[in-house]
This record gives sequence, C-alpha cells and structure tokens, in this order.
Amino acid sequence: MMSTALPAPLSFAQLVGLDTARQALLLLAVNPLLSGVIVAARAGSGKSTLARAFAALLPDSTPFVELPLNVTEDRLLGGVDLEATLVAGRPILQPGLLARAHAGVLYVDNLNLLERATAAHVAEALSAGWVRVEREGLSTIYPAQFMLVGTYDPDEGDVPPGLLDRVGLIVPLAARTEAALRAEVVRRNLRPPQDEGETELLRGMIHAARERLRQVQIAEDQIAALMQAALALGVEGNRADLFAVHAALASAALEGRDAVDEDDLRLALRLVLIPRATQRPADSLPAAQPSPRSASNALDRDEGETSSKEPETPRELLLEAAQALLPPDLLELPFAAHQRGRRGSRGATLNMRRGRFVRAVPGDPRSGHVALLPTLTAAAPWQRLRRGSESSARVHIRRNDLRLKRYRDKAGTLYIFAVDASGSMAINRMREAKGAAIRLLQDAYVHRDQVALIAFRGQGAQVLLPPSQSVERAKRELDVLPTGGGTPLASALLTAWQLARQARERGVAHVALVLMTDGRANIGVRAVPSDRQQLREEIQQLAARLRADGVSAVVVDTQANYLSRNEGQQLAQWLGGRYVYLPNARAEHIARALGKSLAM
Repeated sequence: MMSTALPAPLSFAQLVGLDTARQALLLLAVNPLLSGVIVAARAGSGKSTLARAFAALLPDSTPFVELPLNVTEDRLLGGVDLEATLVAGRPILQPGLLARAHAGVLYVDNLNLLERATAAHVAEALSAGWVRVEREGLSTIYPAQFMLVGTYDPDEGDVPPGLLDRVGLIVPLAARTEAALRAEVVRRNLRPPQDEGETELLRGMIHAARERLRQVQIAEDQIAALMQAALALGVEGNRADLFAVHAALASAALEGRDAVDEDDLRLALRLVLIPRATQRPADSLPAAQPSPRSASNALDRDEGETSSKEPETPRELLLEAAQALLPPDLLELPFAAHQRGRRGSRGATLNMRRGRFVRAVPGDPRSGHVALLPTLTAAAPWQRLRRGSESSARVHIRRNDLRLKRYRDKAGTLYIFAVDASGSMAINRMREAKGAAIRLLQDAYVHRDQVALIAFRGQGAQVLLPPSQSVERAKRELDVLPTGGGTPLASALLTAWQLARQARERGVAHVALVLMTDGRANIGVRAVPSDRQQLREEIQQLAARLRADGVSAVVVDTQANYLSRNEGQQLAQWLGGRYVYLPNARAEHIARALGKSLAM
C-alpha cells in the first residue's frame, strides 16, 4: 500500500513529460547570453515545479527571485527604505526585485498575466541590463543582468511580444500526454525515487560545459543555414539569429563537443526559430547548383560508373526539419498569433478608487485612499527637524506628506454583437455564427467587459440582451434565436448606434461592433422593402454615424464566394472597420480570427 504522506518535491531530473523544457533550461544554464526560457504548458503539467527545481542546478550564490503578479512599481524597480530612512533622517533607496535578480534568475509564473507596465519594465531591463530608480528627489542606477524563466498556460492568454522577443529559448505548448506517461507522473509523485546525486551530476555537467563553451566552433555554412531557416520561417529581427547561434554553441558544449553538428542546429531550430515562425517555408527547395569542379569530375567518370548521392547541406537539413516541426496550425505558435493581433488584450486606466494599487501620488485625502507606508516614507526624513527638543517618539505628518493610492483598472469596453438571422444568412452558416458569438462573449466576460446582443431578421432588429456581463443569458437567447425572413441591416446599424450612444453616456470608454452578416440587405429602416439605392444610402449614413462616434467595427462575412457581390467588404469600408471573410470556417476559427481583429 502506498503511503499518503506528502512526498518531497521532485528534483529537476525526476520530473516527467517536460523533456524539451528541461533541455532548454540546461542550455540557459550553460550560456546566459540566451537571456531566458519561456515555457508554455497547460495547468498541472509541472512547469512551475521544473522552473523552481532549476535553481538547484545553479551555483549556490546565484540569486533566484520570484516576481509576483501583483508587484507594485516601487517593489519592482526600487524605492525608499522606510526603516533606514527613519534611522538616517534622510531618504535611503533600496533596490527592487529586478536589481535583486542581478547575476541570477528572475522567475515569473503565469507570465502572460503580468500587467502591461510590469512586462514592459522587465523587457527593458533584459535589454539594458540595468534599472533606473527615481524617488523622492533621488536618482540611482542598479545593475540588473538576469536570466528570465517564465511559465504560462496559453489557454489563459499570450505573453507580450516585447518579452518573447528578448528571450532566446521558447518552449511551445506540448501535445497532451499519453496514458502511460500520465501514470508515471502519478507514480513518481506518490513515491518519488531517490535523487542519487543526479542533481550534483547535472551541476557538474553544466560547469564543464560552461568551461568548454569558449572553445566550441561553429562553421560559416552552419551560421548561414540558421539565417536562411529564419528567413524561410518569417522570423523577424536579428536578435533571434544571435540566439540561434548561442543555442547551437551551448548544445555542443553540453554534449562535450568542440564543434557544432547537425543535432545542435536542429535543437536551435526547435527552441529558437520554430516558436518565432510566422509562415511556412516553401514546399520545394531550389536545386543546388553544381560547382565546376564537381561537373568536371562527373565527365571524367566512366559511362557505366554510378555516383553516390551528395550529402544534404545544413540548409536543406534545417528546412526539412522545420517542415516536420511546424504544427498544422501556425496560430499555435506565439509569434504567429501576435502577428495576427493580440488575443485578450485590453486597455487600462488609472484612477483613485478601484483596481490594482500600482503607485502612490501626492493629493487631497478627500479624493482617494491614503497610502500609509508611502506617507510615512515621505515624512520620515523630516522627523528630527519637526520634533525639535520633543522627546516623544510620535511621527509628525504634515499635509504635504500625504500620499494617495493610484490604481490601475481595466478599461471598460462594450461589445455589441449584431447577428444576422435572416433567411439568406440561415443558409450561410448560422450555426457557426452562433458558436463564434458565444465564444467571443465568454472571452469578453473573462476581461470584465460588457456585451450586448442584437438579432435582425424579418422587419427589423431586436435587442435580445442589453449591455450585461451575463454570458449564460446571451447563450440562451442565441440558442432559441429563430431564423428566416428579410435582412433589415439598416435597422441593425441604427439599433447598434443607439446602444453605443447610451453606453457613452454611462461612461463606457470603448464600444466595438461585431457584425455577423452576409450583407445582403433588402429591408429599410421603416421596415418595408426598399430599392437598392435607397438601402445603400441608409446604410452609408448609419455607418458614418457609428464611425464618427468612434465605434470600432468588424464585419465577418460567411457568404459563399460565388454568391457574393462584395457587400461585406463595402460595409466594412463604410464603417471604417475590419473585414473578415470566413465562409468555410468552423465556429472556433471564426471566433479566433474575430478575437484577433478586435484586439488590433
């Protein structure tokens, strides 16, 4: 019978199912010029345990700093040390978490959930190697050369591209584990095997590889092959080229070689270039031109003599490997997804009432919440002067010492989903449009946005769901939405415009219209059939109103190409919005494309 006692944490070598991530971390330990490792994996895969176990492989003096998601700017960059300031009677600065990670590792779990400003500070420190702190009239610079180790679940959103670009090694989302592997994970967690010096062995390998790294050579044609593979995959920027070379050198050093070979190039391709791919290489490779020498040798051979096949060049090997390593859907890769727009990106606003506390600012206490620690910090340098000959230990606080809490809150957005339920739309993928709308509604709910639902069919448009955060109610309305009849597109635009105006009056900062239609309008605003010219003028005028009021729009056209007269494209142009043509896509494809268009 297995014991029910809590087992000790698994070591770096004992964790199961994260071989690629483990390999990337070993390369980083050998060559810190790779800057960091970002691991994408679903919840419960052990990615966080692996990242923390990585600290045991580094020298004992190496800092390992964990960055919490709710970190304030003062704690991140540095600020005033209250205790030291009270003792000294003058402001004393202390380093933040970025500076404390200098010459070590900065670890961030749920990297994709970092506040945008925090992610920008981390990315800047990775590039510059230092952080500047300016507080209470003082200014200083702290060194901050660290390796970033980040883990995240792609189902919860993407990592900011600025961070992805500055980290050398990226481990994309792995396939789901097989049953045998899952069983092994359970066995090791219930009864972990003894380490038997595996950690010390790995530390010794890393130390030897670091010493050998200076002697490892890489050929010019191998460097050229990596650069050509990067171009073929649509990898942008020279930073990735350098990371690929550093990864190949580190791989060779770790394997005990003095020269880079094909396996090292493939590993660099897998961990550096493939995750940055934004396109597929050409299916056919241009034929290599024979050199004059090889041509003359061929002529000298006897007519019956056969020649052996020429070995593949590094370029050909890498492009063949790239074709095999690329996933069926490029959107699964981080940079391809970002190229098509950020998923789940939302703006943020600063206010004095709600959200996440980010900094303290001077102000009137009647206009916000007093930040106690920053207030004491501002008052501390003046205590000796204010006490004078007074012997009491009480703190003297003046009005100009008061600091108020400044919060960052997500900017409110109203998404108006207008779904064409007419007879022509029913023919053209009504079921998929409903499924896509529900998926987008769920995404809006996650980001605390409001959603409204309009259906238009027959003689006019109807608001099925006023601005709300109730996804379940919207889903119920969509499930029972009848179809058939005419296409009162003008009425839908008028209703959307009215909802947008009402939302602005309530203080909603941004309104977006998602219009799912085939664009074949035939009913006017007055709920009667109208001639084509009159409909065109009505739709143009209403689209102009929406555009003038700053309503961003996306038109998704699911109409078959052979039936289309470019009505959807024309409508998107009048609205000043984006046009998405997806006649044959499933609901999840429509939702993905729309989500990225809305975020751009």
